[in-house]
Amino acid sequence: MSRRLSERRLIVASHNAGKVREIAELIAPFRIEAIPAASLGLDEPDETETTFKGNALLKAHAAAKAGAMPALADDSGLCVDALKGEPGVYSARWAGPAKDFNLAMRLVHERMLAIPGAPETARFVCVLALAWPDGHAEAFEGEVSGRIIWPPRGERGFGYDPIFVADGHHLTFGEMEPEAKHAISHRARAFAKLIEACFERS
Repeated sequence: MSRRLSERRLIVASHNAGKVREIAELIAPFRIEAIPAASLGLDEPDETETTFKGNALLKAHAAAKAGAMPALADDSGLCVDALKGEPGVYSARWAGPAKDFNLAMRLVHERMLAIPGAPETARFVCVLALAWPDGHAEAFEGEVSGRIIWPPRGERGFGYDPIFVADGHHLTFGEMEPEAKHAISHRARAFAKLIEACFERS
């Protein structure tokens, strides 16, 4: 049985402002104070695992131990079928040290162009890991399928959102209103599982 979160303060173990914002919006219905890791001066650990779950757990454990309170970490990425699942767990690294996702999106586009008849299909995957200072942790995965488009469209969202259109929709994640994206996103689907297992509604 999953552990329920009884604490009223939670570290959001990410230095990605977009992820912190989305997680804070998802937590909003609960009487839990979301504390960005950066506000506590916590360093980001190196993501040395080869799976989304492994990296999410690594980050959650590090923040929970350093901050002495429960921590919620996200590891997510874009998996493009034509690129055999890349960039996948390396999605952020494709953006380089400057975290230039315009560069990362162009790399996806150029590599797909180099493959004759490349399918446009792709999926976003997210694993949310909730860890406590005593070492206990829970992890939950969500994903959303869709396709890659070019050129990028939309100024909302972050990361690869402007080149991803979810199945059954015509707007990219970069064009969607936040509420619309939250209704279908990989992060929201992982979060729904987390809520069901670990959160108490106010």
